[in-house]
Amino acid sequence: MTGEPDILICGGGLAGLFLALRLAPRRCRLIALAPLGEAAATAWAQGGLAAALAQEDHPSRHARDTVAAGAGLVDPIVARLIAESGPDRVRDLLALGVPFDRTADGELALSLEAAHSCARVARVSGDLAGRAIIEALIYAAEAASHIEILAPMKALSLLQDDAGRICGVLAQAPGAEPVSLQAAETVLCAGGSGGLYSITTNPRTARGDALAMAYDAGALILDPEFVQFHPTAIDIGRDPAPLATEALRGDGARLIRASGRPLMEGIDERGDLAPRDILARAIHSARSEGEKVFLDCRTTVGSHFPERFPTVFKSCMSAGLDPRIEPIPVAPAMHYHMGGVSSDLWGRSSLEGLSVCGECASTGAHGANRLASNSLLEAVAFAERIAQRLKNSALKLPGPGRAFARTELPSVELETLRRRMSADAGVVRNEAGLSNTLDWIADTQRTSGHATALTAARLIAEAALHRRESRGGHFRSDHPASTTPFRTAVIRGAGGAPIINRLPQTETGDSA
Repeated sequence: MTGEPDILICGGGLAGLFLALRLAPRRCRLIALAPLGEAAATAWAQGGLAAALAQEDHPSRHARDTVAAGAGLVDPIVARLIAESGPDRVRDLLALGVPFDRTADGELALSLEAAHSCARVARVSGDLAGRAIIEALIYAAEAASHIEILAPMKALSLLQDDAGRICGVLAQAPGAEPVSLQAAETVLCAGGSGGLYSITTNPRTARGDALAMAYDAGALILDPEFVQFHPTAIDIGRDPAPLATEALRGDGARLIRASGRPLMEGIDERGDLAPRDILARAIHSARSEGEKVFLDCRTTVGSHFPERFPTVFKSCMSAGLDPRIEPIPVAPAMHYHMGGVSSDLWGRSSLEGLSVCGECASTGAHGANRLASNSLLEAVAFAERIAQRLKNSALKLPGPGRAFARTELPSVELETLRRRMSADAGVVRNEAGLSNTLDWIADTQRTSGHATALTAARLIAEAALHRRESRGGHFRSDHPASTTPFRTAVIRGAGGAPIINRLPQTETGDSA
């Protein structure tokens, strides 16, 4: 293999690494914000990867669960596509050395998680799936001769020629001058937006970079208002907040009030396995009334905590909390961004030369409320499709392009933004809070310049203000009812202001 790689992948998490590996023998270059494994949200994923692997399960059943969880906005074609891909992608990961848990008879051990109709989440050592997957992929990628890895290296801006075609990125290594990395095809796999919130389970560096860069270049953004708040972040004052995996509730752990009364009693008949948006709002409501909420694992896990859920056990014990004998305090935390850069069925964005994959993409798989453990599945399913499209394609390196000028948001303003987003664009939203935060963003842009975090936060808040209804992870206390389903389409207008339109959406129901 000779010559420069003509495919550039931005992101060192599951989507980026799996894509790079599946492109073999096509040469590619991968850049990552930090040394591989250190800034990827994949490594923090505890639940695992959802796939229809059980004898009683089927991809059509998995797709129906996905559609039902998405509150009317899941594309049933995409739901079926990723569900049908799931078993093969799990086998791919097994071939790469991921040590998924096995039962006594050698079958894959599958967990039950919220809103799934049967156990279908492949896991590793209870709650170590993300770490095990990323370690296996890093090992394979570093040994692969067709992958050039540049890390740490931060993508600052997309490069765009006069015709609007994307032709690489402007990037910067720590302490070095920015460099232009040209590419015939650029694939953004740069993660989500959790770092825009003061309470998040994501790396603090995940601040919507891909969302903002694509928006600045004129890409179509879909549904940025839909943010999923995980109901059971461990409330021990850490930033980011450690997570108490969904599998704990799948194994029978109960959400309780400080009085010991079950939290979900009289709220939802599905109880502690109701969809995440319902649980998050129930916990938020109790906490707003001054009552703490706990996850009680003492009976269902008890003395087996260290071996069954080692990550959760370690996080609790580090704060002097022993979950074997006392319940775990929990709070909702920003966990996953369901909106993002618009993607077609093959991972193409609306801009020539730009593809998207993973959390930064909006494929139609998650709708208004992601089904638990579908994020890792979506990442590998679409990475495989992008690899199929690009592996043998005839790509032509474009000429040089222009970068969009931007600045870094000072730390004081960043922390203010995070607090505002949690308070005003969080679990419960209303017009007054969203408008106040948008006014603050506009004022800060005038003094601090064009910062990525401000652009990404503005997209979320503007779309949330525009959606005057409640649906899935987006809840407006001033508009609590749901209206006719629609998707939010956002493009960059003259002067940088977002232009927002509604795309009609047929109610999907159980049509998958």
